[in-house]
Amino acid sequence: MTQPNVTPTKESATAPSAPSGIAPSHLIRRRNRLILRLALAAGLVLLLALGVPYYLHFRSHEATDDAFIDGRIIPISPRVSGHVARVLVADNQKVAAGDLLLEIDPRDFQARLESDQAMVQSAQAMVDVAKSQRREVAAQLAVARASLDQVQAEQVSAEAKYQQAETDLKRYRELAASHTISPQQLDHAMTVERTTGADREVSRGKLATQRSLLQKAEAALQTADDNVRQAEAQVAARQGQLAQSTLNLSYTKIYAPSDGQVAKKSAEAGAFVQTGQSLMAVVTPEVWVTANFKETQLTHIRPGLPVTLSVDTFPDVTFHGHVDSIQRGTGSRFSLLPPENATGNFVKVVQRVPVKIVFDQPQALAAYELVPGMSVVPEVNIKAKVVNRNADANAKGRE
Repeated sequence: MTQPNVTPTKESATAPSAPSGIAPSHLIRRRNRLILRLALAAGLVLLLALGVPYYLHFRSHEATDDAFIDGRIIPISPRVSGHVARVLVADNQKVAAGDLLLEIDPRDFQARLESDQAMVQSAQAMVDVAKSQRREVAAQLAVARASLDQVQAEQVSAEAKYQQAETDLKRYRELAASHTISPQQLDHAMTVERTTGADREVSRGKLATQRSLLQKAEAALQTADDNVRQAEAQVAARQGQLAQSTLNLSYTKIYAPSDGQVAKKSAEAGAFVQTGQSLMAVVTPEVWVTANFKETQLTHIRPGLPVTLSVDTFPDVTFHGHVDSIQRGTGSRFSLLPPENATGNFVKVVQRVPVKIVFDQPQALAAYELVPGMSVVPEVNIKAKVVNRNADANAKGRE
């Protein structure tokens, strides 16, 4: 059987034959598109896997990097002036409450104390003298009162005798008019009347004199009482000076007010220090976190919410705490010069409010050297349940 003659066309004559094992170009493009789609899908899945938890975490937490470790820093300053005799602590030394930190030269204060003691004794002696004088005046007053009573009795007797003599004289005159008695008897009655009258006047004079003496004795007693009160007031004043001298002497020894660690020590032996001058500070072991949240972040922050804390000094350690309280005012309101928005132009600035965060297990912080001023990043879980820590503490206390 004969084969037909086929005349090759121009295209078939010029087109090279495809080598075996090589895919056409449209298959390559399809494969590339498939790989790109798979990469995009994988990237989207990875983005969702990473972004959704971050988004949910962002929605349920409030964080700030404007936070730091806070604590009680007690400044140590003298209450009296003088030269420093001894400094018994060194920089960063740990101390306990009641430990002697520093002593000021006590000799001047000891001398003042002894002088005030002598002045108190002198004032007390003056009180004793004033009281002795009062007793003498009181005795004189008692004698004057007794004398007055006696003179009053004599005056009553003289009055009675005069009235009797006056009555007898009247009767004798009537009898003499009727010639019942002799003239001598009338003269005798007149003499008795004049004598008793004179005695009455004398007794009246003595009574007035005795009353005057009694008034002088009473005035002298009042003066003696005033002297006693003045002397006692002087004793009280001297005793006050003595008490102040005793306090000043005790102030020459400065003790640690609390457990803690010495910081910022500037006192040296031999230096002269003034009252109120800063000598050192005692940093107490208790620490907490002060976080300055923006006012727009405080919408859902409440006391009792749990907080996770990251301290820059210990980046691999996560601390746990809770919101203790929120300051009643923004930080700017407690600054040295609070802003006056009612004057001049106003530009709104987001304010920050200090929030106190307390560690849940303070006893576990001993392994970490957390000192005031360290930077902290707190995250408050605003979706968590608020726990009333004060109520729990009170319940434990009652148990």
